Amino acid sequence: MSSFGSQMRKRLEELRKAGQNIPRLMEEVAEGATIEAVRIATENTPPNGGAAIAGTNTRSGEMAQHWTTDSQTNAVYSGGSVRTYLANNVQYASYANDGHRVDKHFVPGLIVNGTLLEQDPDGEGGIMVGTKTTYVKGKYMKQKAVGKYRSVVRTELDKRVKEAFR
Repeated sequence: MSSFGSQMRKRLEELRKAGQNIPRLMEEVAEGATIEAVRIATENTPPNGGAAIAGTNTRSGEMAQHWTTDSQTNAVYSGGSVRTYLANNVQYASYANDGHRVDKHFVPGLIVNGTLLEQDPDGEGGIMVGTKTTYVKGKYMKQKAVGKYRSVVRTELDKRVKEAFR
């Protein structure tokens, strides 16, 4: 099976032979694919899946929002290549994406209120965490988004090749 890059080069060469404006076409395809990748990354970023945002001062949705603000979806053509960026600059994004260890430690101001964890704004109290869970699995939002990007690029270039040879 050929790589993603070699498949794309083959499609672009077919389109070049058909007289298409390759730089403009690459910009359009990359921009659309990046917009879809940002959507998929946002959908897969916690809290998601209809999970209730519960627990005072504990869940904000900030990381999901940062996919849109930190990514560059406008394609830039330079030196024969097109660039877009899928990014999330939240400090803990890599931990949520890849998973992480949890060492037993005390968190000041974190309290249990019934079945909810809550952050006490006064910073009083606290609990030990990492006593039951030693590893938190990653959500792999970035990998899912990159997969969607590649899928959209393949589909769009195949569609454009078929249109060019009608």
